Amino acid sequence: MTTDNILPAKIDTLIVGGGQAGLAVSGHLGRRGVPHLILERHRIAERWRSERWDSLVANGPAWHDRFPDLAFDGIDPDSFAAKDRIVEYFETYAKQIAAPIRCGVEVKAVRRKADGSGFLAETSAGIIEATNLVAATGPFQRPIIPAVVPAETGILQIHSNAYRNPGQLPEGAVLVVGAGSSGGQIADELQRAGRRVYLSIGPHDRPPRAYRGKDFCWWLGALGLWDAKAREPGMEHVTISVSGAYGGHTVDFRRLAARGMTLLGRAGTYKDGALHFAPDLARNIAQGDANYLSVLDAADAYVAKNGLDFPEEPDARRTEPDPPCVTDPILRLRLREAGIGSIIWATGFALDFSWLKAGTFDAKGVPQHERGVSAVPGLYFLGLSWLSRRASAFIWGVWHDAAYVADHVAARQEGGTERACS
Repeated sequence: MTTDNILPAKIDTLIVGGGQAGLAVSGHLGRRGVPHLILERHRIAERWRSERWDSLVANGPAWHDRFPDLAFDGIDPDSFAAKDRIVEYFETYAKQIAAPIRCGVEVKAVRRKADGSGFLAETSAGIIEATNLVAATGPFQRPIIPAVVPAETGILQIHSNAYRNPGQLPEGAVLVVGAGSSGGQIADELQRAGRRVYLSIGPHDRPPRAYRGKDFCWWLGALGLWDAKAREPGMEHVTISVSGAYGGHTVDFRRLAARGMTLLGRAGTYKDGALHFAPDLARNIAQGDANYLSVLDAADAYVAKNGLDFPEEPDARRTEPDPPCVTDPILRLRLREAGIGSIIWATGFALDFSWLKAGTFDAKGVPQHERGVSAVPGLYFLGLSWLSRRASAFIWGVWHDAAYVADHVAARQEGGTERACS
């Protein structure tokens, strides 16, 4: 690894992005003897460093959220690694595989060569020519903040990627919009810090943290759910609400409400100082319950079918009564009267491939590919959600997608495709 800005004029395979996807494919390409170079505009695993909150931990246990050829050192495999340990993990992995990475080099634009034989990458350190290009910039590229609440309200509005800790926010109540893993965990942290919290909840999956002695990551593997090829129709944008915080626990919105949090439906329009919410809170909670129970049912069937001696857990099916904010939902909230001083938009990210002047993209900017392989010869994508299956955007899942992409790159090289060399 180096931070110098001296680039070769040519390379066989150029990887854009030095996070989990870029490092995974580098490991596989190295084993296959394919010359390659990773360009990272900041530092290895930069989003873990500077675009996540201070107390963040992995949502999967350490035995699961890793590459197969490197375990976390010095922590309980069943614990949830803190973000600093995850950064350290990727740095260690880069050293282990002797990753050819240049940090501090931004890729500004990539275009196909006029003769179609490869790509020209314009970077902050000059032009580099590559036969193959792997876009490994991940799914969390451009934070989405809906243009709903006007800035002139004077209420601080930030995306979840800019939230660090409760002390960073002004005094007053906090509205968190979005109840996926980020929104749910941030709302929980703020409430534990003594803040008055409102949480806007949309459709979501809510799996058990663990059941019958096994973490839900184990169950998703045993039940074949990690290998699901696509979400069910209409479920493409449903988030997963799970947490490794505080030792790991099942997210339960009713319990958050019992502690004083106010739950709301999906955020809608803003008018005359009030934010309106859809009357869908009870339905969204019920949908999360149905997802939760479906995992328990499938797990029980798996135990019975395989004759496993796993401890029974009847309490897992007990549900707290719906709180008043669910049975009598708030549909209109005057933000100032509620004392809200800040809004955190945990509303996800959009892809941004504006730098990539090759390949085809749909109306939402999603690249067209088959398991990461583009129709453009030599162009690949890696690290995207549902790239090949449910596991694709996770640390261990991207490893398997990277192997497939690396096989394609190596096959091009072995098949006599024109090759640039460094």
